[in-house]
Amino acid sequence: MGFALLEELMDRAWPAPDREDAGGWVLRAAGGVTQRANSVWPREQAHDHESAVRIATQWYRSRRLPLIFQVFDDERSVGLNAVLDAQRFTRQSETLIMIRAARALPVAPPAGWVNDVELSDEPSEEWLRLWWSVDGRGGDAELEIARKILAPCPSIYALVRDDDGASAAVGRLALVDGGGGIYCMATEAGRRRQGFGRRVLGALLEAGGHRGVSEFWLLVMASNTGAQALYEGAGFAERGRYLYRQARPRRALSGC
Repeated sequence: MGFALLEELMDRAWPAPDREDAGGWVLRAAGGVTQRANSVWPREQAHDHESAVRIATQWYRSRRLPLIFQVFDDERSVGLNAVLDAQRFTRQSETLIMIRAARALPVAPPAGWVNDVELSDEPSEEWLRLWWSVDGRGGDAELEIARKILAPCPSIYALVRDDDGASAAVGRLALVDGGGGIYCMATEAGRRRQGFGRRVLGALLEAGGHRGVSEFWLLVMASNTGAQALYEGAGFAERGRYLYRQARPRRALSGC
């Protein structure tokens, strides 16, 4: 899978409801819910980075959102990074992009594992609440925006319960043009390190294989070494990286 295609699949798996193509850059907004859906995707190298940044600044300012760039770790980002460095943009949330061929070895189930992961084509309210309790930022209004981000892309939603029947972990497989993106992997805080995440991952990979997925990808924070170990054990390997660069807020002049 080429990197340009992978970026396209990633964008389609997490589509911002408000978006505009601007000279090879894609401006995306979703009421501030998730950095990915509220950042500039510099799909192509700009001819004039400073002018392009000014245009993006006005676009986000009109929506009362901070200007954030999703900057990939490759040669195309050199010029953009130079402009953002000069304007003192922050660097945040370095993220690994990992891929896995469908023919890779299956995920080894934990001891005592029973294939009782619940799968559906729509996220239940229970699924949404557990995911949002782990990954979400905000309340019910922000959750509704997140629901709108998930809805356009055909997906498989997985949920596994503990021995008492309470939801323990969830995950999502976005289905895009024969590829499958693993998203929203979340385990309830009190049920971590008990194999629930691995059960969800294994069920999603198996379900994707049945749907004809040829290659899987996922995104994981560079700081999350525990999750990286889980994914490496499931046959995923690093393919690239990106981080977010955000404009520093401008301070208003003091009145004294």
